[in-house]
Amino acid sequence: MSAENRFTLQPKRRFEETVAAIGLVVRRSDSLAITAVIVISYLTVFLWVIGDLAFRPDVTANLIVVDDPLNRMFLRTGPASFEAVALLDTGVVRLLLSPINVALGLLVASLVGINLGLTYLATVQPAACGIGAGSGLLASVPALLSGTVCCGPVVLIALGIQASGLLLTMFAWLLPLGIGLLLVSLIYVAGTIDVIGETT
Repeated sequence: MSAENRFTLQPKRRFEETVAAIGLVVRRSDSLAITAVIVISYLTVFLWVIGDLAFRPDVTANLIVVDDPLNRMFLRTGPASFEAVALLDTGVVRLLLSPINVALGLLVASLVGINLGLTYLATVQPAACGIGAGSGLLASVPALLSGTVCCGPVVLIALGIQASGLLLTMFAWLLPLGIGLLLVSLIYVAGTIDVIGETT
């Protein structure tokens, strides 16, 4: 399939092509392992950087749930972070459980993981649909950009840099922008995967 034809596919066809490529990532043990490691690692780092996860071996195991968690979970604590509704100490780590933060982190982590799983497939396939394998590496660019989405304000605070309201507002817009870039990257890289050749 030529690059020109690939970019002029109807939306329904491109959607089916993307779903088929994601299915291939899940069916192959090597790409699934890469995706799982990336998702778990990214989510862990995401929660760590925004302060929802901490190493606390000095605290005994405990669980505390706030009053009215359904309303508290939607309160913002930053440009792209939300209030925790529970505190869980395991005796090793402490988790401030914010359902919205976990959902956002899992969404971005899943998109990054699938993108890099597809990138791996595009790299190991000889010449998927006539496109050089190196083109699949473009998926890592939005993955890196999305990493600054929620971590940016925390990094500024850690460095002692005063962030203006305009800068913090920009970070809030990076979340949908990062997710959008990851979705575009997902569709693009899925088009470089020869799903039929892998399944026959």
